[in-house]
Amino acid sequence: MKVTAVFDIGRTNKKYVLFDENYNIVEEFSENLPETVDEDGFPTENIELLTKWVKDHWAALLSNEKYDVKAVNVAAYGASLVHLDANNKVLTPLYSYLKPFPPALLNQFYSTHGDPTRIALQTGSPALGMLNSGMQLYWLKYTQPEVYKNIATTLHLPQYILYLLTNRKVSDYTSMGCHTGLWSFEMWDYHDWVKSEGIHKKLAPLLASSSFIYRHDDKGIQSGFGMHDSSAALVPYRMAMKQPFVLLSTGTWCISFNSFSSKPLTFDQLERDCMNFLTPEGSGVTASRLFMGREHDYQTARIAAYFRVKPDFYKSVTLDEEILKMDTPPFYSACMTGNGPEPAANTQEWQISAFSSAESAYHHLMVGLVGLLHKSLNLIAVNEVSSIFVDGGFAKNQLFTKLVARTFPNHKVYASELPYATSLGAALHVTRPERYEFKDAIKAIEP
Repeated sequence: MKVTAVFDIGRTNKKYVLFDENYNIVEEFSENLPETVDEDGFPTENIELLTKWVKDHWAALLSNEKYDVKAVNVAAYGASLVHLDANNKVLTPLYSYLKPFPPALLNQFYSTHGDPTRIALQTGSPALGMLNSGMQLYWLKYTQPEVYKNIATTLHLPQYILYLLTNRKVSDYTSMGCHTGLWSFEMWDYHDWVKSEGIHKKLAPLLASSSFIYRHDDKGIQSGFGMHDSSAALVPYRMAMKQPFVLLSTGTWCISFNSFSSKPLTFDQLERDCMNFLTPEGSGVTASRLFMGREHDYQTARIAAYFRVKPDFYKSVTLDEEILKMDTPPFYSACMTGNGPEPAANTQEWQISAFSSAESAYHHLMVGLVGLLHKSLNLIAVNEVSSIFVDGGFAKNQLFTKLVARTFPNHKVYASELPYATSLGAALHVTRPERYEFKDAIKAIEP
């Protein structure tokens, strides 16, 4: 069977997925790998274990007589760098983007390179410490200068996995444009601070992602350049939809992507948790973040405890018109201080005792969350597109999707059930079919 293989590397799950020529999944293998710690004792990905896992499974796939691997690509989480020496040996742990950035070094950076807000606006990257992967290289340069000096090539994680598969070193736009602090969305080039520090010389050549053929034994296999996972999830929608849309990728963080808006960020957008991304071809994507999943989990736990119902009571709650007509107190978020469209700290908490049932309290929560989502989507020019796709966990929440449809009556709202959207996007991008259709994975939502 002719297949396309995708290595989809998440923080928790490492998996490979095999697609047939019609993009149906024919095999999927997933595994959790134990973490390790860096030299400071901070938890992080075990890069040696991950390297062995990828190599072993790739070798097994290539030798499996059931499959004829025609193409391969990678999707992986961002803000993580692998540093190789001249002999292609990994020099450092895969430092976690959650690792604290030294305040003194941060002060040194801005004293040297200028105003934090100006740099954040130009790079489309809120100041997020190690989550700005460019800052990881700056940190290495000044805290471990001997290690930094021995770096021959730095790769983002998706491109490192690709290197393990193909022996080719590249940088791609999706990883470079993912809140790295490296890319200037004004100049469409590396930012001035990157050049003045010489950091760009450590990075592999940056290429607009297409595909290339590499030789394995006596056959050629088509390969992509590797992709940041969020950008990979956009690909199926971009290929299937003819009209502009916004993709709402829901989970703990809900990130809304408008790939039809590529303007540099404004100060207001930056202050309200927006950022820029890049498509594989190097065009701009405007995104906004909302800590909606975390807020939902926190508040549903409060509701369940107060009314003494099961923690997952909300899964059976459907839209009730009578509850929506009730007068309710204001909604206050508890988990969004410093992020989202309302970054100011909240000093109040909405009172569950004002409601007569878990169902009515849950309606209040969801109306409040969709109200915040409305503000978040307005920040990325949602009124300039015709459709909204809800992907991820909230796509299965009937109350949520119906409230979204009512909040945006001039848009077509769809709930998407693409369980492997990231893997599928990576597969589609390397094979580039003339046409792709969603089949039964998309459902239109009636208000």
